[in-house]
Amino acid sequence: MLGLLLASRARLVGGREGRFWLVGAAIAIGGTGIWTMHFIAMTGFSVTGSAIRYDVPLTAASAIIAIVFVAIGLFVASHGGDRLGYLLGGGILTGSGVAAMHYLGMAAMNMPGQAVFDPVLVSLSVLIAVAAATVALWFALRVSGALRIGGAALVMGVAVSGMHYTGMFSMSVRPHAHMGPLTGARPIDFLLPLIVGISVITVGLLLAVVLSPSEKELRSEAEFKRRERGRDEGVPEVDLFGTPRR
Repeated sequence: MLGLLLASRARLVGGREGRFWLVGAAIAIGGTGIWTMHFIAMTGFSVTGSAIRYDVPLTAASAIIAIVFVAIGLFVASHGGDRLGYLLGGGILTGSGVAAMHYLGMAAMNMPGQAVFDPVLVSLSVLIAVAAATVALWFALRVSGALRIGGAALVMGVAVSGMHYTGMFSMSVRPHAHMGPLTGARPIDFLLPLIVGISVITVGLLLAVVLSPSEKELRSEAEFKRRERGRDEGVPEVDLFGTPRR
């Protein structure tokens, strides 16, 4: 929901300042939203009778990929305005990035066994990721208002969760009889940094929203600037019925 609020501000502000809001939206949607859900859900995966460790560099890389590809998708879709091609292009890029994040995160799991994937379910999870990303971009760049943003956030959450669990369902593990000690971090080792990092980022982004002008104020300012431009260009101001005002 925070990411959608930031994207709504980017749409209202526009220009260079709007790009900064889009970066914030990418961090909120890709990092504190999609990747955090993905990693927390990953910690629920287990292999009977064995431990799982996580490769730290690969896990961190998966978070960066999620944020970067969401940012690319937001910029592509916002640049295209109402053009469907840009929205679909941004959705494909973002969905591909989310799928890459997911499977890189799964590759970061070190366990005493070999992971085997069902290609049909993997393909289905990628299609769901692309569809979810396209819907998310459409919401992010068009939806405004608290109730609508809340509803859009619920739809996005269901779609992203569906992609994640489809991808997890595609994997099965063939245990190895003999294997050396597992390397990497335990899931609990990520817990404190994750909580602190998410809290700091979320509070910072929320403060940016709270301390910035409200949506009503931004719309009023945009309307004022539009009228000023009209006066400078000699365009008569009209009322709601199109009649020039004196």
